Amino acid sequence: MEVVATTVRSWRKRFGDLSLSSQFVVAGGLIMMIAAFIAGYFVSAIVSQISIERTAVSTALLIESLVAPLVQNLVTDDALNKDSAASIDGTIGTAPFNRRFPYLDIWKKGGVVAYSTTTSLIGQKFEVSPGLAAAFAGDVSARYTDLSAREHMVRGFREKFLEIYVPIRAGVTGQIIAVAEIHEVPNVLSRELRDVRVASWLAVASATSLIMLGLFAVVRRGSRTIELQQSELIKRIEDIERISNQNVLLRQRTLNASVRLTEMTELQMRRIGAELHDGPAQLIGFANVKIENVRRAATPEKREKELRSIESALADSLDQIRMMSRGLILPEIEYLPLSEVVKRVVHNHELRTGTTVAVHGGNISQDFSHAIKICVYRFIQEGLNNAYRHAGGDGQTVFCDFTSMLLTVAVQDSGEENWAQPVTGSSGLGLIGLRERVESLGGAFKVQRELERGARIEMSVLIAVADKNE
Repeated sequence: MEVVATTVRSWRKRFGDLSLSSQFVVAGGLIMMIAAFIAGYFVSAIVSQISIERTAVSTALLIESLVAPLVQNLVTDDALNKDSAASIDGTIGTAPFNRRFPYLDIWKKGGVVAYSTTTSLIGQKFEVSPGLAAAFAGDVSARYTDLSAREHMVRGFREKFLEIYVPIRAGVTGQIIAVAEIHEVPNVLSRELRDVRVASWLAVASATSLIMLGLFAVVRRGSRTIELQQSELIKRIEDIERISNQNVLLRQRTLNASVRLTEMTELQMRRIGAELHDGPAQLIGFANVKIENVRRAATPEKREKELRSIESALADSLDQIRMMSRGLILPEIEYLPLSEVVKRVVHNHELRTGTTVAVHGGNISQDFSHAIKICVYRFIQEGLNNAYRHAGGDGQTVFCDFTSMLLTVAVQDSGEENWAQPVTGSSGLGLIGLRERVESLGGAFKVQRELERGARIEMSVLIAVADKNE
């Protein structure tokens, strides 16, 4: 029992792994074959019966036309007279007729044989067969020979004939006076029935095949549509899963960059505080101390000397504060297009260093957020400063491109010093600051060094993602 259950599960799994059209071919084909067999069997049986009945009717008309006029004496007699029997013998004794209809019996009611081509049966009484009873009731009937019937055993029948029972009526009253039982050799009928059965089976098989092909075409089309939709759905799910994983990774990178940027901002604030404390604050403190000396100066010359010292300290302090402010405050770029932002940072660098910077692809008309503009400004500013500091401004080039919502900006020089390397430790924020700033917007930052083409830094930001992060 367990083996049968395992086998059923195995076949069920194999069946479930098939495509919809293949499942239809297997299941539908089996059902169609069973239906075709049942339909063919019944159609063949019905058509065969109709053929037999048609043969019986045509034979009955022939026999009635030949025999009925010769047996009218049976209205009053129990047996045919000699003249009538001789006439019947002469009629059915011809070779063509006798080959097809070798035996003829004429029955009276009660199963008495009034005439027979087998003379030994005349006058004998036999059991009334169903066909004989139906004929006495007025119906033409046809049946195959019952070899166990006594009258057939007397004649030693070994093969079956088609027995056709024909009611014989009186010419005046129309009353059934006898029944003619004609035995037809079934060879011709068997060939006809075989042809009819073959034609019936071919018709049923053809109709079933056409139905199967038509349904298969519809199911195959639907199956292909479902398979294409499933394939497209799987592809979309894979794309969604891939994009989801990318978004998770991007969110994590953005979060990490934001944390690191916060830490760097805090570090920068500490450095600004240290610079203010060690620079301008010290000078202002020095000037404050000198004020007391001015009050105590004994001579105008000494007072003037102390005032000049205070003036110099305050001027140095002011210069340092201004220098620090220029590094912290960007020019007003919020309402400028990105192309103008690029031109401004390049122009300021050229004025400050006296070098030349080549710009490629700076004419971008797309509007960007303020955060993107600040990031691009700082990126180019830091990149050009490093190119000037480490490569002497040799081959300074800025590249800008905006394609398919992806903004790419790069700074390159042709110097030999390898400055485009990650900065570690607390010596400076440089490239680390740029990386954190770019990644906080969901972008990517990379640096590379080529021996013949110098150093290059590049940032790329997907604008849709950057807008969400903002």
